[in-house]
Amino acid sequence: MSPEHHWRAQVRRIAILLAVWAVVAFGLSIVGAEALNQISFGGVPLGFWMAQQGSIFVFVALIWIYAWTTDRADARAGLVEDDTPPPADH
Repeated sequence: MSPEHHWRAQVRRIAILLAVWAVVAFGLSIVGAEALNQISFGGVPLGFWMAQQGSIFVFVALIWIYAWTTDRADARAGLVEDDTPPPADH
């Protein structure tokens, strides 16, 4: 995989994850809240729950998905960083 192809894939991944975040944060929690409030989730209107808890859960999941998929893509591209500290000189 060329560096340009890897970078384009990375930008596409970020754009998709940001689009999901925007739909959940603005679409479900603000614009669609009235419609979602017709549904109860654990005794709480779903629109309210999405604004208070659901969007946070989705955001944390998106961070995890980003890190996991980026690690895999970096490994396929041969861009894995070595975090092993160098041996100490005595």
